[in-house]
Order: sequence, then structure tokens, then C-alpha cells
Amino acid sequence: MSMIRDLRAAVRPTFRKNSAPYSGYDTTRDPSASSAVVDCAVYRGGHRLVAPACPTPHEAMLQVREKGGFAWIGLHEPTEEEFAGIAREFGLHPLAVEDAVHAHQRPKLERYDDTLFTVFKTIHYVEHAELTATSEVVETGEVMCFTGRDFVITVRHGGQGSLRALRHRLQEDPELLAKGPSAVLHSIADHVVDGYIAVAEAVQDDIDEVEIDVFSTPAKGSPRGSDAGRIYQLKREVLEFKRAVSPLLRPMQLLSERPMRLIDPDIQNYFRDVADHLARVQEEVIGFDELLNSILQANLAQATVTQNEDMRKITSWAAIIAVPTMICGVYGMNFEYMPELRWTYGYPMVLGVIGVVCFSIHRILKRNGWL
Repeated sequence: MSMIRDLRAAVRPTFRKNSAPYSGYDTTRDPSASSAVVDCAVYRGGHRLVAPACPTPHEAMLQVREKGGFAWIGLHEPTEEEFAGIAREFGLHPLAVEDAVHAHQRPKLERYDDTLFTVFKTIHYVEHAELTATSEVVETGEVMCFTGRDFVITVRHGGQGSLRALRHRLQEDPELLAKGPSAVLHSIADHVVDGYIAVAEAVQDDIDEVEIDVFSTPAKGSPRGSDAGRIYQLKREVLEFKRAVSPLLRPMQLLSERPMRLIDPDIQNYFRDVADHLARVQEEVIGFDELLNSILQANLAQATVTQNEDMRKITSWAAIIAVPTMICGVYGMNFEYMPELRWTYGYPMVLGVIGVVCFSIHRILKRNGWL
């Protein structure tokens, strides 16, 4: 509720600590200005306008409304106060604004009046020298995209998933950028899904490494079944990957199949390609999960087999030791009338019997694979 009140009231944004202010902004005069803005530009005919080079969101919208084109504003982890002026300037729905500010949302596509609100989960592969039971394999972030008739607002959360390179690449393709905000939305979706493909390849290498370790001969002193921690950690990371990929498939299918006023028909064909790539990644991630389940079960089965082998060895030696224990126990009773006690060859004969019986039991157990 406090956030909605902020959106309805004129709020002067405050500068955030540890965030470089965007050059060219005068926050004392422009309520839409924010220190969370990392880039703001007006595009017309597929080209970025260079004068002024750094317009405020308010100035950008004035240019768009007067002469056409569209504005693209990029923000990084804005606070409620920092986003309030921009939300008011572009008429963004309070519910979508709340999702964009607080993040931790599922990938989705929602429509509010004449604005599309899209949430993407970005995935970054964390490089590691060796996969351990505590290794972080994937790191997630979020990109929210407000797409209107003449504007695009991107809100990024997390240290990864920067859109700067994507913006520069789009500016080098004016024919595509001339299609308007829907071209930017497609490029962001394509950029995110391409990141999924790269991460899937890296995760596949980790799974292959674990699979080889599980089914190879363990190193000396390393018991079988000791890889369970690594497998479980990798499975958790794959689950995080799956949470980013699976919910996004339906929004991409809607963008590629259902006609929408805000999506250029030519761009809609490009969304089909993104949806196809995403479906392939989803199949791979599901396969990763099933494969890790099988590897984990095999690892646990190996541990069980190892325990059974150890128990068989312990039982075998216990059976061998039982022979001298029993015989010595009989002669340790110290009864007065025991004929063998006064026999000259009684002692060596008993030792010989013990040795022969123990040797015979050892041979039998070894031949049957117990030792």
C-alpha cells in the first residue's frame, strides 16, 4: 500500500549509495529521473538520437510524443522511490511496478492496459576449478521488461545479465530496431535464451564429469558412494535452472502464436525461433534432472554394495576366528578328567586341527568371493 501511495504522490527520488548517478540528470527538476537509470535513449527510424545524448525519461517521452519513435530506458535494481517517478511518467500499473521493484518473480507475461510486462530469469554459469558438494554452479538474476506502444523499460536485478552489449548490437541493426519496442523485447528474450543454451552446455560437462567419477574405479582411500554430495548439489543447481526455463515457455509461445497489438507481426515470427530454442533447453534440463536421479541412485547402490562386501568380509573372518575360539574354549574348562590333557601329542594335534579347519574355511570363503 505504501508503494501505491508513492506512485500517486509526487516523490523526489533519492540517490542510492554505491550507485553512480546517470550523467545529464537533474533530479531536482525532473521527478522521473533516477540514479538507478543506467541508460536512456530515443530511437527513431532504427537509429539512436544523439541530441541530447543523455535525455531524462521525461525528456525522452516528450521527444517521442512530439516527433515519434520510441524510448528505451534501462534501470538496475531501482528502489520504490527511484522507480515512482518513471512509473508515473509512463503510466505503469502499480502491481507490475511492485513486481519489478521487489524482484524474485517467476518468468511470466502479463498485460496491463496497453503495456506488456515480461519477466525473464537470467542464468549465469559460475566457473569452478573443481565441482564440490558446496560449489555454486549457476547464478540467477532477473530482467523485467515493460513494453508499450512507444517505450521499453527494462529493470535488471543481479550482478549478471547486463543489456549494454545487446543495446549496442541492436543499434548496429537499424532495420530490426525500426520495428519498435517489440524488436527490443524479442532481442532481450533471444539474449536470455542464448544464455540458457550456453549454461546448458557447461552443466552437461559437469554432469559428464560426475558420471565418469561415479562409474570409474575410486581412488585409493576414497570409498564408493562418496560422490553423493556433489551429485545432490548439482541436482539442486539444475532445479534452479529448471525454475528459470520451464515457466518461460508458455509466455514465448503466446508471443509467437497469439496476435497482439504491441507486437509487430514480422517480429512475431522471430519469437517462434526463441520458443523453439527454449523448448530444446527445457528438454535438456529435464534430461539433466532425470540423468542425475539415475546417477544418484547408482551411487547409492554402489555404496550399498560396498557395505555388503565389507559385511561379508567381516562375517568371513568372524567365522574363521570362531574355530580356535570354540576349541580353546573347550580346553579352557579345566575339568579334572579330560583324556586329551595328559596325551603327549594332544597340544600339537589341537593346533594342527585348528590350522587345517581355519585354512579350509578360508579357501571355501575365498572361492565363493567372500574374501
